[in-house]
Order: sequence, then structure tokens, then C-alpha cells
Amino acid sequence: MRARQGGGVRVQSADPTHRPARMKRHLFALALACATATADPLPEGPPQAQGFAPERLARLDRYLADSVARGDHLSAVVLVMRHGRVVDWQAWGHRDTARREPLPRDAIFRIDAMSRAVTAAAVLTLMEEGRVNLDDAVAAYLPALRGLRLADGSAPRQGPTIRQVLAQTAGFGTAAGLDGAADLDEYIMRLAATPLAAEPGSRFRDDAICAVVAGKLVEAVSGLRFDAFLHKRLLQPLGMRDTGFVVAPAARHRIAAVTTTDANGALVAPPQPPAGQRITPHLNGAIGLYSTAGDYARFAQMLLNGGELDGIRVLGRKSVELMLQNHLSHLAPPTHDEHGAEGYGLGGGVVLDLARRGRLGSVGQFGWTGAQSTWFTVDRQERLVAVLMLQHLPQPVVGDASRPAVRVSNLLYQALAR
Repeated sequence: MRARQGGGVRVQSADPTHRPARMKRHLFALALACATATADPLPEGPPQAQGFAPERLARLDRYLADSVARGDHLSAVVLVMRHGRVVDWQAWGHRDTARREPLPRDAIFRIDAMSRAVTAAAVLTLMEEGRVNLDDAVAAYLPALRGLRLADGSAPRQGPTIRQVLAQTAGFGTAAGLDGAADLDEYIMRLAATPLAAEPGSRFRDDAICAVVAGKLVEAVSGLRFDAFLHKRLLQPLGMRDTGFVVAPAARHRIAAVTTTDANGALVAPPQPPAGQRITPHLNGAIGLYSTAGDYARFAQMLLNGGELDGIRVLGRKSVELMLQNHLSHLAPPTHDEHGAEGYGLGGGVVLDLARRGRLGSVGQFGWTGAQSTWFTVDRQERLVAVLMLQHLPQPVVGDASRPAVRVSNLLYQALAR
């Protein structure tokens, strides 16, 4: 293990449910917490003691170091855990496009679609309290969605269910005109006027609508704003102090710059929302979270542990088991990818067929990628967690063989010795 890099102020999210009379005192306490908090350390262990061949694991590090040195990516962080111990946690490259600031290991990234697993976990906590069932109609909690229609004007056989929202099979259509909604109430009203693209439950669609709806569902059932609920029920108990919809101003110096590749192969900065502010005006449970490799590894390790981390339980073991099952089993084929190898659980993909998938891994492996090349995996069979953090918008390619997550996955699994 190399020496730790970075440090700095941790992100702390305010709970908007505090009464106004207490607001000044609350803001002072929050500012103090932001200035002094440090993330709980993840336990470390020698790679060989956790079943990795160190010389093989070094291939993963070399690949990422070389990709940054070549200019394929501005920077990268990788974190690998096995049997609950960190065996590799490295950072390469620079935080800024001017290449003046080395990237710290605790750099903050937009995690995009990796937000969906966190949103799904939040909904499952409500199921565990008996406040919702997965096959309940979403409109039972969000009445504005009772009048949804298909594109031809006909009514669907049934409206979307909570399960379909979490499994990306709710049938929603285009997100055009939705992302500018000022808040989740306005988002739902706009969505109610948008035709469904398909009968709910009839097909998988990798859209950015379902998890936003799930976030509003959490608000409607819990009575808390979505960010406050996440903070109270998941982020704070798990020690995820750098995760939220907004990055505190004092921590924005740790945000990794987003890049893409221009026509000449050079790294350039594409247009982006102001760093550290909300990705969309509303609280976006689909793509809206910022996080760090260390924070997200804590969430992933909680899933691997069956809902518990450091003696604190946020989900029941059977709820996590349900989350990590394939919820596309009723479809033909029961998969979402071009190879016919991966199903989809609640908030992430599930590996079903290694041969069709054509890369190293395990059946039952759960995870997902973000649009800006972030990636995570939870492998219960190998007791393995891995998180890759990049901030790079790739150019369109045919297939997925050139994606960083594919190579990282192969380099990760080839290093397992026992």
C-alpha cells in the first residue's frame, strides 16, 4: 500500500427539516462539523493475505497509470477491497485541466448513474418499515401519475409499480423538458403530461427518469426531503461524509475536473454545471450525487456485508439479497445488454452469464457504471468490492471493449490467486 494522499474538509449535508428557530445554531454546528470531520478509516490489509497476487494486482495500477500518462484520462482513482480490507487504493493524474494540482485519493467525483443504487437502498428502507411494497402502484403515493397514457392516447393495463421504477422497466419515455424542473414536485407534474413509451413492465430502459421518481416517492412516504432522508438513513450512518447532491464550498477544491477527447485526441473540458452545485435544479436520484472512492466503497461494502457496516445496520440481509437479484426475469430475454449476459437488480446490473459477457467476473456480481466512466462492483462470491473513479466523457464507440471499466474488471479478476 502506498501512503495516503490528500485530505481536507469533508462534505456534510444540511437537514432541511430543522425548525427556523434552531437554524442559526444548526448552521454553526454544521460549519464546525464540515471543518473538523474526517472519514472513518477503511481497514487495510496486505494483498497477498486477502488472496491477491501482488505482482498481478500491480498490472491494474500500471494500466491506470499508463492511461493517465498517455493522456487518455486526466486522472483516476481505484479502490479495491476483499474480505472487508483495502488491498489497493491509488490516485493518478491531476485534479484540474491545467495539471497544476495532483489528484488526491479523496477527490470528489460526479458519480452519475451510480446514484441509482443509493436511491434504491433508500426505498428498500421504507419497504422494511412496512410503509411500501415493491408491487404497489407508484400513483398510490404520487397521485399526479394516475393519469399516465401511452403514446397513442390509450391507458396502460396498469400504472408503473415501485419495483418497475427501481428496475428501470416503468415504461417512461423521453426526459426532454424534465431536467429543468425546479424541484421534484414540478418534475412529477411535467412527467404526468409526458406519454409513456411502453407498457410498464414490458421492457428495460436505461433512462434517468425512474430513479428521480423513486426519490420523490421517498419524500412522499417519509415526509422528509430526499437529501435529508438519504443523509439520515444512509449517508450519516455509513460514514459517507463526502457524498451528497451539493459539495460544501470548503471542499470544492477536491472536485475532479470533467474532460472529454476532442477530434485531435486531446483532453478538453466540455460544458458542465458549476462544480459542486446540483447537477439538475431538482434532487436527482438518478445521476445527481457527488462522492469519493472511499465513501462509495463504504456503501458497496455495506451491500457485500448484507446491509451492515462497522456494526451499524441500514438494511436487512434479505432486503440486500432481493436488491441484488435479477428483476428482468419476466422479460424475453431477461437481460439488458447487447451480449445477453446481464440482468438488472434494484439500482444496478447483475451478471448472469460469464461466457456471453466475455470478461472476467462472477455470476451474481452486482454493479453499474456512470456516464463519466465511474464504475463499481460488489461480488459476494469472491467477497470483493471495487470502485473506479474517472471524470471522462468518452466518445461513442461500437461495443464496450474499449471502456475503462471492462479493462479494469479483467485486470482486477486476473489478480485473484485464491
